[in-house]
Amino acid sequence: MNKLQTAKADIFYYDIGDYLSREEKLSIIRNFRSVNNPAIQWKQLTPNEQGDWINQRNDLFSSFIPLAPEKKFDNHAQSLFSTYAIGVATNRDAWVYNYSNEKLNKNMRAMISFYNKQADLFQKQEIELDNDPSKISWTVNLKKDIEKNIKHTFDKNYIINSIYRPYCKQNLYFDYNFIERPGIHAKLFPTSDTKNLLICVHGLGGSKPFSTLITDCIPDLNSLEAGSQCFPLYWYEKKTSIQGELIEQTADEYIRRDGLSDFILSRAQAQYGKNIGKEDIFYFVYGFLHSPDYRVKFANDLKKMLPRLPLVDSPEDFWRFSKAGRALAKLHLHYETVPPCPEVKVTGAESKQYKVEKMKFPAKDRKDTIIYNSTITIENIPEKAYLYVVNGKSAIEWIMERYAVTTHNESGIKNDPNDWAKEHDKPRYILDLLLSVINVSVQTVDIVAGLPKVEWEKIID
Repeated sequence: MNKLQTAKADIFYYDIGDYLSREEKLSIIRNFRSVNNPAIQWKQLTPNEQGDWINQRNDLFSSFIPLAPEKKFDNHAQSLFSTYAIGVATNRDAWVYNYSNEKLNKNMRAMISFYNKQADLFQKQEIELDNDPSKISWTVNLKKDIEKNIKHTFDKNYIINSIYRPYCKQNLYFDYNFIERPGIHAKLFPTSDTKNLLICVHGLGGSKPFSTLITDCIPDLNSLEAGSQCFPLYWYEKKTSIQGELIEQTADEYIRRDGLSDFILSRAQAQYGKNIGKEDIFYFVYGFLHSPDYRVKFANDLKKMLPRLPLVDSPEDFWRFSKAGRALAKLHLHYETVPPCPEVKVTGAESKQYKVEKMKFPAKDRKDTIIYNSTITIENIPEKAYLYVVNGKSAIEWIMERYAVTTHNESGIKNDPNDWAKEHDKPRYILDLLLSVINVSVQTVDIVAGLPKVEWEKIID
């Protein structure tokens, strides 16, 4: 019997370049004409232990301390945090998100009413489910509720603020019955007035450069690429009575637990002194995750793994990262209140025509000016403001993209950011938001530029 033999193959790779269009890539290939063209600098590939052929990980990264524990809520975790959560996945964004509280209320009342009528008819075996997308968005869990003859009611108290995309707040109807994957956010924000902070990072397998964003409210899963992963300053546990029964859910009847582990506190205090607290470490993490040295050196690792961080060599550098993290957090949490850059010029605002349809640049390669609407223009925007990039684009361009009037194709639901301005009695809200985020971007770039350079050879793992 002849045995099949597999010949060993050599694999070669040529990096055609980043940020090219499809046409540009094809043009380069056509110009080479042949794989034997000497102009092609082929690189032979050999996979590493993790099976990476290209964009290989750095071995040093694996020696750092992981942000995420192997098991959530593990008090003995050998990681920076004792737990973490993914962002909220609703699977019906058009219905449960809206800039308008009033329209969200109306949309959800209508869908819940339709659902309950469908439930009645389904139990009588008179129908199959109506899949009209203008009336409801079915998901697996909602269909299971139909089968169990579970009815739902609308409750306005479920409407909360949420971060939908970077620097974009919307109202969210946070009822678990209509949120397909709520995660563990009941432990992070158990009541409407619970205070907490989350450091959010990219999920695994994305293509965009690494970025991070802090928030004080529930984030959407897609607020960062590949599913935002959120690391809390605190998490909350329900108190129980003597008999072990759960007691009434009010803010003072939850026990606040630290999101940072005892392990990392012990390590940090041993290295930097007993005056270090968990909050200092929390802001150290946020500052360090902005380090250009870190992001460049471990770019491949950060696309394939959740972040791991070292403890820097000196107490001085620890405090510089921690203080920078606090300053960045203040900017990124309170971005709506940051005053505009003095040099930025606004024309046409005296018209008081603040409504927006869709902002745009006067030309693709001219970003010093933004046409806000037919009356108002923002000019003299500093070039470096666009260097602050989060989730693949500048914070400024997130405002331009998300604060536009849209209509969902399937449901026909309109989402108008001007409604947020109207309902909050702030007619200039969107204009002022854009001006604030321009300054947030400039200040972020300046703070990041002042971060300590990391001497990797001195890192203590």
